[in-house]
Amino acid sequence: MRTLTSSSGEEETVITRRSESADAPGIDRLMDPSALALFGRVCVLHLLEKANLAVTLANETDNIVAHASFFDHPVACLVDQSQWETFLKKSFGVQQYPALSKTFEPLQHLDQSGPQCSAFICHRKQHCPRLHIRPARSEDHGDIVGLLEEQTNQQFTDLLDGSTIRKELLEAQNEQNHMAVCESDGVIVGFISVTCGVDLKLLQDFDLSEFDRFYKRMKSSISGVRRQVKTQRTRPGKFPFEKTIFRIQLFVIDKNHELSVIIEKKEICYCLVLDSNTLYLPNLEIVLQMAPVSFSAVIRFIIFNTCFAELRNETCLISTDFIPYVFSLFPERDLCLITVPTASPQLQLLQSFVRLESNSQFQEGYVFHRSGLSSVEVRRAVAADRTAVSDLVTGLRLGGTLLRDLDAYYETCRDLDRVSLQAFVAQVDGLVVGILIIQDEQEIEYIRAHYNIENFIYFSHHRYEEHARMRHFVLRHPFQHFTKHLFKEVFRLSHKSCLYYRMYPPQHSQENSCIHHLDSVLNCVVPVSPRRQIIYPLEELGINIPSRQITEDQAPFALSLISRKLSLEPKLVVNSRIVVVGASDTGLSFLQVLSFCPHLKFNNLTLISTHGFSSEHTWEDVGFLSTSHAYSRRDLAQLPLHSCVTTVTGKMVAIDRKSKFVRVSGGRSVSYDHLILCTGLQYQVTCPTGVDLSQPITTSQLQNHARHRYTGPIPANLFTLNDPTDCMAARDWLCAHFLQLQDNVVVYGNSIDVFTTVETLQELGVQGHRIHVVLTAPEPGVLCFGEPEVEKVVMAALEKAEVQVHHHCLLALMNQGDPRPVQLTSVSFTTSGEPLHLPCGVFLNLSNKGVDYDAFQSINSSFLVFDNRLIINNSFGTNDASIFAAGPLTKFSLRYHVDEWSHAHFSSKEVGQELAATLLPLFDPTAETEPGLDRLVPLYRQAKVQGGKLPGGYHYLHCFQTICHQPTSYSRSSKEDVIVTGGVETGNYFCLRLDSYKLVGALTCLSATALPVSNYLCLFGKHEQLLGQLSSGYQQGLITDLYSFFKQSWCLAIYHDRFSDFEKELEQTTSSTDRHVDTLKRRAVEFLSFNRNLLPMFPSVDQL
Repeated sequence: MRTLTSSSGEEETVITRRSESADAPGIDRLMDPSALALFGRVCVLHLLEKANLAVTLANETDNIVAHASFFDHPVACLVDQSQWETFLKKSFGVQQYPALSKTFEPLQHLDQSGPQCSAFICHRKQHCPRLHIRPARSEDHGDIVGLLEEQTNQQFTDLLDGSTIRKELLEAQNEQNHMAVCESDGVIVGFISVTCGVDLKLLQDFDLSEFDRFYKRMKSSISGVRRQVKTQRTRPGKFPFEKTIFRIQLFVIDKNHELSVIIEKKEICYCLVLDSNTLYLPNLEIVLQMAPVSFSAVIRFIIFNTCFAELRNETCLISTDFIPYVFSLFPERDLCLITVPTASPQLQLLQSFVRLESNSQFQEGYVFHRSGLSSVEVRRAVAADRTAVSDLVTGLRLGGTLLRDLDAYYETCRDLDRVSLQAFVAQVDGLVVGILIIQDEQEIEYIRAHYNIENFIYFSHHRYEEHARMRHFVLRHPFQHFTKHLFKEVFRLSHKSCLYYRMYPPQHSQENSCIHHLDSVLNCVVPVSPRRQIIYPLEELGINIPSRQITEDQAPFALSLISRKLSLEPKLVVNSRIVVVGASDTGLSFLQVLSFCPHLKFNNLTLISTHGFSSEHTWEDVGFLSTSHAYSRRDLAQLPLHSCVTTVTGKMVAIDRKSKFVRVSGGRSVSYDHLILCTGLQYQVTCPTGVDLSQPITTSQLQNHARHRYTGPIPANLFTLNDPTDCMAARDWLCAHFLQLQDNVVVYGNSIDVFTTVETLQELGVQGHRIHVVLTAPEPGVLCFGEPEVEKVVMAALEKAEVQVHHHCLLALMNQGDPRPVQLTSVSFTTSGEPLHLPCGVFLNLSNKGVDYDAFQSINSSFLVFDNRLIINNSFGTNDASIFAAGPLTKFSLRYHVDEWSHAHFSSKEVGQELAATLLPLFDPTAETEPGLDRLVPLYRQAKVQGGKLPGGYHYLHCFQTICHQPTSYSRSSKEDVIVTGGVETGNYFCLRLDSYKLVGALTCLSATALPVSNYLCLFGKHEQLLGQLSSGYQQGLITDLYSFFKQSWCLAIYHDRFSDFEKELEQTTSSTDRHVDTLKRRAVEFLSFNRNLLPMFPSVDQL
């Protein structure tokens, strides 16, 4: 914040921030008649969409008092935006205006035949001069100590004696060790210590091979003569030119003097004003001042003005003024290295450095090459660049594809599909160091319908031809800090405003883009989340369906976006090591939220999973297990987890809380700053009781033995199914070793997974009489299915298929008591009556679900509080401040007095989202934390979902929510609370249960045909009146088939992914206005109009 004083002496406190779309009305109000006369009518939203940088000043009541928009080209139709520099040299304004002369100086008009306009120039050095940097002297000791006392942390202990830097270090400077300070108005505001003594062991922790293949400077930057370094590849961590590196040992700068301001390498900023009837702007005042908090430039506009800036080197920081200076101290060295602790926030200085791949568990390495001090020129590729580009992409994956597209650009400017191509190269001192090839985005309607691009752009303000797709991107390592500048220049030269990048799963054949390095692209783009899709009843809608461009089936991909207004949007880099154990719905949901944070870049996300992470196999492909419908194969492919999460395959076997690392099976250790435990619950092999079956004994007498763990070798034909990888292994084994035989298969357990497994076996061709379903004793209060009618029809289907079902069983013997069976041939069980003996060709275990033993041992041995489940508080915290947990693995501490209220009763996906929301404030300084009551546990509102394919070929869906401590419950005898149509025998059973507020609280479907699951999940939590007055229609006999009822076109708006937001908007409208009926109608029309691409079955505005 800053207090400004007007010419009349009036003071006002203002805050400077980036402009938002919601600022448009306030900016419009700043336009007075003189501004309208000068600029004409300006669409502010369009201006905000296309500006590279838009800044707003708002007062304490959030009223906008000033605004400035900056472009990298003239915004008027004066000249082609890619040719404006030539135009500027020919046509300069001649008049001087008092309001502008305070900051901008007029340029001389040279060509009178050009467009009538005026141009002004602003030099950085007049308003924000570079800091004076000089060698540190012993006399500076006191000032440096004062600076360090505020900024110092653990990484500087080797330079500090207690809290004081040793004075002798200042006096012992030589050619290999230098210290320097920077001054502002004679006050030391920064300090740096550099040395050319680099520990070779330190270098081995970082991959410097990219720089091993680059060019080494031989002469000064004026001559620009370089010689090529040896091009042989080196192993990561081995760098033969250690004598070319110097290291920053200590860097500190006063946070009040760290400046982030948009400038140009040549230190100029241009302001262009159109010539109209009058150019005199008596109210326009542009003041560049130093803010007290951030030492940043404040541009104060009393009225609206339009500016553009030539941004050759994107963002320049005061701290980067040190970089040329330290290179001048070591003229023979080309690489500047700095290491920082992983948990420390990123220094502003590091925005100009390149992050290195690291083997170190405690430090991040950054490097800057001397070549990065040069200016980068971006231009269109020409045929003469072909050889240089070929050398640039040598050895890169899909480099040949890039060259073929480049040749197509040279020949026809189109690819094989006749899509327009454009190619641009980045050049430094005559050397091609990068290339970017883009193509026109032909499927923008598909992207708009399937991805939330409208979270970042106003789609209507971008012409179709302004959307492009990134085809290839290659930029040499030393210049990757110019990536945003490269994108920004390509926008200007190509006349594009939005650039998209598609990332296909690793195993997918659609991947045809050569991207090097991917990290440099991800540092600039924002990930775009996928949209939930409506499943349209095509037959019922007829011609009233969305266009084929929207509904066509495409290979799924993760989408990223960069636009003009995002080209200067900074990202906060988070180097904290965040380790997630378990690829459960909770863990994936947590990672999903973090990976889709547009303003954060997490560099150290790690997922430890027993079988790794892959979107190749899901329940859709392999069957056996039921599903929560949280993530389908398509959903996983649309997440950017492959690009931003490191996957470690293995099981957690130990946690070292003191050293902060997790030991994984196989001996690998994974260090963490924050550990997230989301292992969930797993089926485990039950240890046979070993009782003497010749004696009369029943299952009820042995319940204490049911949870004992089997520690012997796992027989080759015993499979415990916990995830798609386990299921795929069982499926492959069955196809290879079992299907052609006549042996029995035993399915052991008591859950819905038992029945979905039987259906998969039947689909594989296993006859019903060969399948034995051995059900364990049910747990009290736990049902396999949401409705008893479903269980009846499933049992009937099993009986019809001749599947034998055995109840209340407990495993007693394997192979008649063999303690170490190699392969099962028989199994024996105790029952409520006589013992059960079965021959066994394969045993599928779905019993004894609980905390994995290795996970339990890791938790218990590290002294985390465990009481049948891992104990957490209401903020997901354990008794270790660095370890968090969520999901069915956990339960709340006894002090909350909610033993039955655990994460296992709620949607695991929602729990993961809440976990991410709770932890984000640890990494995001902009995150707002809601004040919570420490004594209350969180509330969850989404439905818990079960689904799968049951015996008889029935498609099953059940979504519900566990309600604890609620006095009212579902009344199964009341017709007002239960709405049922169809029957289980006919395969069209549909049951809705309404709670006391007439909201849909549970939903059960059993159908002989596939279900539009995503549509039906939208019904949960909706009021029955919103659903076409469901209760009254059902009571009057007007609704006889809920399947047909929910296929009607009016329901499709409820299935829209933005309908919930629309509901919230209507709730605010009804509570804030008396005449809300007309407002509700208008908002409804606006909603349908804005989303007409997905809801064409509703009448348009003109038809209403």
